[in-house]
Amino acid sequence: MAAEREAGRLLCTSSSRRCCPPPPPPPLLLLLLLLLLGHPASGAAAAKSSSPSQSAGASVRTFTPFYFLVEPVDTLSVRGASVILNCSAYSEPSPNIEWKKDGTFLNLVSDDRRQLLPDGSLFISNVVHSKHNKPDEGFYQCVATVDNLGTIVSRTAKLTVAGLPRFTSQPEPSSVYVGNSASLNCEVNADLVPFVRWEQNRQPLLLDDRIVKLPSGTLVISNATEGDGGLYRCIVESGGPPKFSDEAELKVLQGPEETVDLVFLMRPSSMMRVTGQSAVFPCVVSGLPAPVIRWMKNDDVLDTESSERLVLLAGGSLEISDVTEDDAGTYFCIADNGNKTVEAQAELTVQVPPGFLKQPANIYAHESMDIVFECEVTGKPTPTVKWVKNGDVVIPSDYFKIVKEHNLQVLGLVKSDEGFYQCIAENDVGNAQAGAQLIILEHAPATTGPLPSAPRDVVASLVSTRFIKLTWRTPASDPHGDNLTYSVFYTKEGVARERVENTSQPGEMQVTIQNLMPATVYIFKVMAQNKHGSGESSAPLRVETQPEVQLPGPAPNIRAYATSPTSITVTWETPLSGNGEIQNYKLYYMEKGTDKEQDIDVSSLSYTINGLKKYTEYSFRVVAYNKHGPGVSTQDVAVRTLSDVPSAAPQNLSLEVRNSKSIVIHWQPPSSTTQNGQITGYKIRYRKASRKSDVTETLVTGTQLSQLIEGLDRGTEYNFRVAALTVNGTGPATDWLSAETFESDLDETRVPEVPSSLHVRPLVTSIVVSWTPPENQNIVVRGYAIGYGIGSPHAQTIKVDYKQRYYTIENLDPSSHYVITLKAFNNVGEGIPLYESAVTRPHTDTSEVDLFVINAPYTPVPDPTPMMPPVGVQASILSHDTIRITWADNSLPKHQKITDSRYYTVRWKTNIPANTKYKNANATTLSYLVTGLKPNTLYEFSVMVTKGRRSSTWSMTAHGATFELVPTSPPKDVTVVSKEGKPRTIIVNWQPPSEANGKITGYIIYYSTDVNAEIHDWVIEPVVGNRLTHQIQELTLDTPYYFKIQARNSKGMGPMSEAVQFRTPKADSSDKMPNDQALGSAGKGSRLPDLGSDYKPPMSGSNSPHGSPTSPLDSNMLLVIIVSVGVITIVVVVVIAVFCTRRTTSHQKKKRAACKSVNGSHKYKGNCKDVKPPDLWIHHERLELKPIDKSPDPNPVMTDTPIPRNSQDITPVDNSMDSNIHQRRNSYRGHESEDSMSTLAGRRGMRPKMMMPFDSQPPQQSVRNTPSTDTMPASSSQTCCTDHQDPEGATSSSYLASSQEEDSGQSLPTAHVRPSHPLKSFAVPAIPPPGPPIYDPALPSTPLLSQQALNHHIHSVKTASIGTLGRSRPPMPVVVPSAPEVQETTRMLEDSESSYEPDELTKEMAHLEGLMKDLNAITTA
Repeated sequence: MAAEREAGRLLCTSSSRRCCPPPPPPPLLLLLLLLLLGHPASGAAAAKSSSPSQSAGASVRTFTPFYFLVEPVDTLSVRGASVILNCSAYSEPSPNIEWKKDGTFLNLVSDDRRQLLPDGSLFISNVVHSKHNKPDEGFYQCVATVDNLGTIVSRTAKLTVAGLPRFTSQPEPSSVYVGNSASLNCEVNADLVPFVRWEQNRQPLLLDDRIVKLPSGTLVISNATEGDGGLYRCIVESGGPPKFSDEAELKVLQGPEETVDLVFLMRPSSMMRVTGQSAVFPCVVSGLPAPVIRWMKNDDVLDTESSERLVLLAGGSLEISDVTEDDAGTYFCIADNGNKTVEAQAELTVQVPPGFLKQPANIYAHESMDIVFECEVTGKPTPTVKWVKNGDVVIPSDYFKIVKEHNLQVLGLVKSDEGFYQCIAENDVGNAQAGAQLIILEHAPATTGPLPSAPRDVVASLVSTRFIKLTWRTPASDPHGDNLTYSVFYTKEGVARERVENTSQPGEMQVTIQNLMPATVYIFKVMAQNKHGSGESSAPLRVETQPEVQLPGPAPNIRAYATSPTSITVTWETPLSGNGEIQNYKLYYMEKGTDKEQDIDVSSLSYTINGLKKYTEYSFRVVAYNKHGPGVSTQDVAVRTLSDVPSAAPQNLSLEVRNSKSIVIHWQPPSSTTQNGQITGYKIRYRKASRKSDVTETLVTGTQLSQLIEGLDRGTEYNFRVAALTVNGTGPATDWLSAETFESDLDETRVPEVPSSLHVRPLVTSIVVSWTPPENQNIVVRGYAIGYGIGSPHAQTIKVDYKQRYYTIENLDPSSHYVITLKAFNNVGEGIPLYESAVTRPHTDTSEVDLFVINAPYTPVPDPTPMMPPVGVQASILSHDTIRITWADNSLPKHQKITDSRYYTVRWKTNIPANTKYKNANATTLSYLVTGLKPNTLYEFSVMVTKGRRSSTWSMTAHGATFELVPTSPPKDVTVVSKEGKPRTIIVNWQPPSEANGKITGYIIYYSTDVNAEIHDWVIEPVVGNRLTHQIQELTLDTPYYFKIQARNSKGMGPMSEAVQFRTPKADSSDKMPNDQALGSAGKGSRLPDLGSDYKPPMSGSNSPHGSPTSPLDSNMLLVIIVSVGVITIVVVVVIAVFCTRRTTSHQKKKRAACKSVNGSHKYKGNCKDVKPPDLWIHHERLELKPIDKSPDPNPVMTDTPIPRNSQDITPVDNSMDSNIHQRRNSYRGHESEDSMSTLAGRRGMRPKMMMPFDSQPPQQSVRNTPSTDTMPASSSQTCCTDHQDPEGATSSSYLASSQEEDSGQSLPTAHVRPSHPLKSFAVPAIPPPGPPIYDPALPSTPLLSQQALNHHIHSVKTASIGTLGRSRPPMPVVVPSAPEVQETTRMLEDSESSYEPDELTKEMAHLEGLMKDLNAITTA
């Protein structure tokens, strides 16, 4: 039957070029198959094959059964013993059995110790084994041979002879408590363990369930009794005299009352076993109470009671019988006595001997055919395969090839290839063999009928290096040849083996022969076949394949090794193949994990590549080039650059103050690209902030990313820094980070405060509650109490741990209104509750799972149990660029410990600008340190959790604003322009810094005429608030100035801008007036030119714009007005003098008392003769508004106003005195004022600030007096001072009215107190225009008066102290009449009751005469 099956292998399909063995045909078709063998076939093999004497009824040769019944197995023996290695083979006729030892046949005829038994087994008597002579130990193989049929070999068996007994450990005296376990060691050679036995008190020890001997020879006694005491020894009996160990006494003690710690007497150790063997993990633990032993494999608990293969031996050891591959894994021995638990683990590795997935099958074939024996093997480790033909190893060659890993291919069969082929698989734990028979059939004789003649004109139409294409014409006997098939027989010249290639279909007259060798001569013959058989062969055609272009082969022995952290050297040798000189090499290399390969041209056999990344793996290959081009590439070799110290500091350093004496420091490793090696640990250095030289150092080994620093001082600031370590050393450290320990530990003398937030998320039958702890972290929180119920929170109460931040209330009713309360508690009691309500969802609510996509086509439905988003997200601001984000995960256990592979994604962004994108980072803990933020910026944060393919939605957002930082950039776009009409006044404009890093609280303007001067020599001009413009007055004309600006916020000053140069304009005709009067010719302190183009000047004003030349008409009118005012002034003075002479001495005393200086800067001798008459502010350059001690308004607007300190500044107009005036003039700059006017001259040294309060609401009547220590009540008799203030008040009223009109369009009206025309003090008060004036959009300057409605008949009254020569005046009420007339001024003078002494009047008159001379000089000019 086997012959019938194998005969089917001779069938060839018409579409196949080679005869390929089909599946075995049914037995009923055997006759048809035999007939086909005698008919022409489509393959050359069929054409050449024949059945022996088929016409005479001869049968096809059949396969002969030939196999081993028994094969030898590995055997252990002892010296002097006898050994039988079994072997038995089946065949008809019976085979001849021989034996090989270590690959060499044994001569058993003359061997008196080794003999062949009748069944073929090998018997060895009296095994010989010594230290230097081991003739019997080795590998044995049984060889069976049948003449004229073939030979087969068995598997290889190893004979091991146990050596002389040697004890590696012996029993030692020990003691054991009653009921506990004990172990006694006895370790000998591994091959002698089966020969070990134990004795107690020199008597053989009987083993049972309580006393066992482990495979190592160790004796274990469990549940010890008093009878177990005694002397123990182990004996090795290995054929010779027994070998005894030392005796050791085992004492059995009564158990003590106290407990005894658990101690491992024997721990399990990792082992390797072969399938089918037994494995024993020893585990013996002593202790009181006696422990209970249980075992786990990986994460599963082993049930030793119900398993047949798992047995718990005495003492707790685990025995696994008949080991399989599934038993491999990690085993844990866990001992527990109720007081303590200890565990130990060991690994079991299982190996598998070779086995066959597919065995070779018997094959029929004809000569010249190609066949393949298939063989698929399995085993662990993976077996190696070799082939044996008739007992001899097959050596791969051009005709015997190993294909598809383990299959044997035989090309161009010849008769001598017949025989038995065996596939032998072998690995470390065994070997196996399987064989098959090959029968070469004779060609069947041709049937009666004409055979085709030889094909004509056979030519090689295409000759290449490794293939040849043959073509031909039909035989002359059959010109059409439509039904002919062809076979091409070819052989290498000088080689006997012939191969065949068949055409693919009838009538085809070409074939391509593949897999030839270059530059080799082949002989070809073509034979045609018809239905009667094969015809004549064509004449041999000799063809030589083309020589192959000799490109270089792969460079041998390529090696790469790292020479430094940034360089690798690659070496290789000259390629073995290739004709032609090697011109150069190309070295290719690529970083692992990337797809960008780089190359370098090299002319030598080695090259060192520099500039590589540290501790990074690279792959290298080499290609040799000759004149024909690139050769074959070498295999890739991989090598990693050497490690180095880290090149960056650890990341995300943060400090957490635990209590008054400890701080926890957290960090993240440096980025993977900067680690430069395996991080072996971290170095922590810390110190007190007050003692920077005293540094303490702590080492953290491994991958630990946090450390608790204890033993610190209370309430002390410490600095910390961390550096990463590799085997090469320490990398750079982080910046110092500070934290201060608590002054005292957390308080538990009072209940906790209310939790800072409470959130509820209702579901159908549950509510998820999440919260954040109280804001006051200084009070101990032991836990949280959650109360809930329908309509009332007192129905149920649940308490949770203080670390918990969420809780799910289960088993609730759908569509119900629940009230929930949350209270923090400690040992003192419960704190204030926080309430929240929620309505559970109805049963029909499908929105409970937020992640479901409803009715979305082609959208996969997510996991029905999506991840819950993190809760309690909090942002803790640590610095100007760092915020720590913390959260809780409601899908973790209560202790919030992460034990799986989940990770969290933190995202953050700022809303300025609005289109800012989110930034993301991943974290594996419940916190993350976000760094690199912008100062003084509000960020929003949210967190999501991902586990596998499941992710949560984003959590609720938390917000945090980083701290401010000093500005890191200067103000920009600084420009300086001259104010129109005022060449000595400039305007400075700028823009805020691009990196303000906080709210700008002010600016400082530095200016100087020397750009190289030290910065402390520059004049400083402060600007309060966030204004972006400022004006500076009274600069020197035609002079270059340099300006710098510096911004400030709450954290300090930013950098200065670059110096900007500006040259003031040159002087014009109006500028040449003394005391710069051209800058203020519109009147004393008024700014008529700034009122706008539509403003109509008052009756006294025909003034030209500041700094512009006046017309002749305006100049004449001005002279007339000046002369008129001068005459009127003289008359008024004479009248005042007459009244003053009539005053009594008592009036003089009152006058002196009232005229004392308010600020005490002038001293008086007790008389008024030092008091000088009023100078009417001629040549005043500034008004000085004295501070008022009390103000009717509780919230006055305080303003600094620069004013001259005395009337010494008011001197006759005289060029010679101009310098004196500037020398003695004091000026102020408003340090915290909205005023922006200043002068360069006189700005050094200390300058007092003049603060003037103003009412926020206008009074409804004129106020003639203001509370002051130096003013008299209005009802008392008036002093000379008050009497003589009236004319001044009139003048001031004109000034104030002008100021009000000018600045009433601003929120804070301002007035410039500027030098005026010498006679402007006598100007008639201005009449306010009937309608609202149009104002000049002047720059803000010193606020003087609150804005008042212009239609009020009675205006706000402000007090001003106006300095005079040699004395100070008390605050003066300033009245601004609606439309003052000259008659009103006269009437006010007539009401005055003041008088002067005669000598004082004489001085005043002399002073007036001097003034008149000045006036004459002016008019004459």
